Amino acid sequence: MSKLFAISSEWFIGCAISALAYTFLFYFNNWLTSDITFSLGVSWIYLPAGLRLFLTLIFGLPGAIGITVASFLISYYGDFPHDLTLCIGVGLISGFAPYLARFFVFSNLRLESDLSNLNFPKLIVCILTYALLSAGLHQWWFATMTLEDTGSVNHFVVMFIGDVLGSLLLISLIKYCLDLLRKTRKTAH
Repeated sequence: MSKLFAISSEWFIGCAISALAYTFLFYFNNWLTSDITFSLGVSWIYLPAGLRLFLTLIFGLPGAIGITVASFLISYYGDFPHDLTLCIGVGLISGFAPYLARFFVFSNLRLESDLSNLNFPKLIVCILTYALLSAGLHQWWFATMTLEDTGSVNHFVVMFIGDVLGSLLLISLIKYCLDLLRKTRKTAH
């Protein structure tokens, strides 16, 4: 019973951290990049893309579920039309495109579950795979739902670039902070 509780609490914590972190970074990115937004749901730099990938690499399915819930709520109560089907699709794509990329990378690049062998080339493959899946699925969904001014090749290209740049910037920032933390710990000892 205690093992089941530990697993369910790990799942809940992974979902909650993912949902809260994604929501915070989404609104921060919106504020930071509002002048370079291309169109509804498409930005030239999208930092939450890197967080989506990072959270699903770390938490797996709970990360994808947390992102899905947060993205659905952000879409439904934000700028998107209040269409339940549209927003459920946006949430599912937001959460599960990085999870699919994670699955691809783990199975094809032999990435360890603890990410101990994650190197720069594997990270680039992961980012590019995720960005292709995310931009492609989002734009396909927008076109399927006949969302105005979306679903074109231009929107796909800008979303792909925004996801790649956002992922590279955020993951570089995380790596810089971790290196700084290690350096601080070494000088303290």
